[in-house]
Amino acid sequence: MKFRAPMIPSVANASYQPIENYGVIGDLRTVALVGMTGSIDFMCFPDFDSPTIFASLLDTHKGGSFQITPLQENGKYKQMYLPDTNILLTRFLFSDGIAELTDFMPVANLYKENILVRRVKSIKGKMTFRMLCSPRFNYARSGHTTKRDEKAIIFTSKGKDKLVLLLKSSVPIQIREGDGFAEFSLKPGETAEFILENITKEASCKESCKEFVDQAFTQTLNYWRNWAAQSTYKGRWREMVTRSSLVLKLLISHKYGSIIAAPTFGLPELLGGEKNWDYRYTWIRDAAFTVYALMRLGYTQETDAFIRWIEDKLQYNLKKKHPLGLLYGIDGKIKIEEKEFRHLEGYRHSFPVRLGNAAYQQRQLDIYGDLMDSVYLYDKFVSPVSYDTWQALTVQIDWIAKNWKSSDHGIWEIRGEKREFLHSRFMCWVALDRAIRLATKRSFPMSTKWIVERDKIMHSVFHDFWNEKLQTFVQFKGSNKVDASCLLMPLVRFISPQDPRWLSTLKRVEEQLMVDSLVYRYMPEQAKEYGLKQGEGTFSLCSFWYTECLSRAGQLSKARYYFEKMLGYANHLGLYSEQLGFQGEHLGNFPQALTHLALISTAYDLDRRLDERKPTS
Repeated sequence: MKFRAPMIPSVANASYQPIENYGVIGDLRTVALVGMTGSIDFMCFPDFDSPTIFASLLDTHKGGSFQITPLQENGKYKQMYLPDTNILLTRFLFSDGIAELTDFMPVANLYKENILVRRVKSIKGKMTFRMLCSPRFNYARSGHTTKRDEKAIIFTSKGKDKLVLLLKSSVPIQIREGDGFAEFSLKPGETAEFILENITKEASCKESCKEFVDQAFTQTLNYWRNWAAQSTYKGRWREMVTRSSLVLKLLISHKYGSIIAAPTFGLPELLGGEKNWDYRYTWIRDAAFTVYALMRLGYTQETDAFIRWIEDKLQYNLKKKHPLGLLYGIDGKIKIEEKEFRHLEGYRHSFPVRLGNAAYQQRQLDIYGDLMDSVYLYDKFVSPVSYDTWQALTVQIDWIAKNWKSSDHGIWEIRGEKREFLHSRFMCWVALDRAIRLATKRSFPMSTKWIVERDKIMHSVFHDFWNEKLQTFVQFKGSNKVDASCLLMPLVRFISPQDPRWLSTLKRVEEQLMVDSLVYRYMPEQAKEYGLKQGEGTFSLCSFWYTECLSRAGQLSKARYYFEKMLGYANHLGLYSEQLGFQGEHLGNFPQALTHLALISTAYDLDRRLDERKPTS
């Protein structure tokens, strides 16, 4: 698989790197984004939804970063993951020398505290480097103190939520204007190690830097390779499927079992635009889709953890008599209040930078179908759900049976007038259908009203959302436009992928929403209708949905062609953000779970159908 060559700024950190120039490492608590130039430009600490300590990706002047940069000029930069791991290797290639920077975080079940490990090694020639560790605490809003402690430096944030970081190194480090600084040279074969650790009373790293890094590297390497080896997927595009599964694993909280939508906030869906959301939370929809993708690959431990997490939410809602929330904090927090950070200029001046997400207050009826589909598959392929879980689920299904006709904000979280969306309608059908199937299979008690309402929903979709003149299912009741969320209709088995009504709808999607292999989630000119001033890029999730629809319709050659074109839009490491721009630039938060899980689903389906295809004589 050939990935596109990244664009490299001529001077490190002199300007914003393209979003696609980053790799991601993590420890199942948080992640760090590592740029092609060796700079960590984004990291929340110690958890996914904690304040940032490095955020130069959102403000190159104020945000803070952790740079390890060769002082030679006119070099080339390459990045790769060690195979089947989340250990990132950045290579610096110069005419008079070659060096490698290895970045990783030991996973959460190996160490009590968060630890970031960086090791640079000269491969050829004498190489000189500059290290600058510039933490900016609490989203660059809080100051800090810096002091030396033997061979280390301790950063202590100011304010009530005190955070203490220890920077330890195998080379001498100094304090310059409150930051950690070092310049050092390495001969071929020599290494320099740096460890940044969250400490409470004392550091976890007792050994010398080199000893600790050697041990942690081996443990982390073995962890990721052992995890990747559990995948049951042996088909085509295995490298891309494995990388996507490793990305999804990085977005799962080891402590809680919850799954975040993306590890970043504030990255724009259009450069200079206002759609700069915070995705560091657990959307029921995204998490349910993630569970489904991992189950297909044979991963059950992550599925178990998420089901336990969602059981807690269901039991809480049962006691409070609340419908299921749209999104939660990783610890189950309900209120995710949204605010704007006016002290950060935003990625390439895309303002405002938003923290939190007001969508938590929205109503989105489709989440019940997303959840019930995953619970049904979990019960079928992993482990039977408990009676108590079923009792909590029935409250939600009863609610859907009464409220499926309601208007809502839809899957795209429209910040405007609520409508009766097609996607919400047929996903309510999915919720009732899977609940009926599960109850029948397990002989669980259920209301006969579910069957009645499920059938009413199907009649409603075919009557209220079908435009006879245009020969298409429309975005919402009374609309004359299509929406890419309709691509889920055959994927959730609401309609046959070869039904004439569906094939004519698919053709309409191709005519109105597609550019090359890329699919918009809705027509760009609709942005103003949805309470927004500007448009956006194509939505990579929808592009993969489209290819899976082709696969299920039996159009295998076309499906493979478009799927492999989409694979060509991955960055140099096989990662995807939320959206793609006209020049293939990555837009939105990065990396995004929805895109990677859709890639897995499409690869799985298309590979299976290609194997089943009868050879032509």
